[in-house]
Amino acid sequence: MEQLLRATARAEARHFWFRGFRAFVTPLIQSATAGRSDVRIVDCGCGTGANVDLLNHFGRAYGFDLAETGLRLGHEAGRTHLARASVTAAPFSSGVFDLVTSFDVIYSLEDSDERTALAEMFRLLKPGGHAIINVAAMERLRGDHSVLSREIRRYDRAGLRARVTAAGFTIVRLTYTNAALSLPLMLTRTLQRRRGLKDEQHAHQEISVPPAPINALLTGVLWLESLWLRSFDAPFGSSLLCLAQKPVSDTCQTGV
Repeated sequence: MEQLLRATARAEARHFWFRGFRAFVTPLIQSATAGRSDVRIVDCGCGTGANVDLLNHFGRAYGFDLAETGLRLGHEAGRTHLARASVTAAPFSSGVFDLVTSFDVIYSLEDSDERTALAEMFRLLKPGGHAIINVAAMERLRGDHSVLSREIRRYDRAGLRARVTAAGFTIVRLTYTNAALSLPLMLTRTLQRRRGLKDEQHAHQEISVPPAPINALLTGVLWLESLWLRSFDAPFGSSLLCLAQKPVSDTCQTGV
């Protein structure tokens, strides 16, 4: 995981995938926080905390992660609202957040820990609050990156829906993303599986920033896809993005 965090820290500001991710998720953050004042947000499994910077545009954002390397890199970048904790035991009182996020975390958890992490996200939310969850999708897209991110599973729409609703959430939006890249990814990762997946030490090249012209082109492709996704759901893609809500009628005791 340290290899992944270091590679991520080098790439997340410029790499087309991260730029595309921010374009995909921003409209959901806007929807989840619209009409709310003094918005409180927490990113569960925040890595280096880069997404906390994005979330801070919409309220007071916090993050926590179990990996010391990611937190150290985040602190070195000037991010202060980061804590060390597990997504299965969040260090906050119940019912205090308007929005909780989990970006590319739960696919690396064993089933029991995944259920606990989703339950913790539910617990942290105020009644009527929202969760945004991003996960790896489509088993046929497993490849070298899966080694780097320690994927236990990749999801389909029905599987993620079942797991999120089992935790008590209502699904508001559920769509694949990165559909524009699916065909080249499928070809590339099929070849990777046939020749054997690289070990973690060498798989970091999966998130190296490509040459500037290619990076700019792919950034533009994903930006155009993000505009399309504002009105439509994609039927396939390398990731699944979910906006869910804690029922307003939930009687969770708000902590202090």
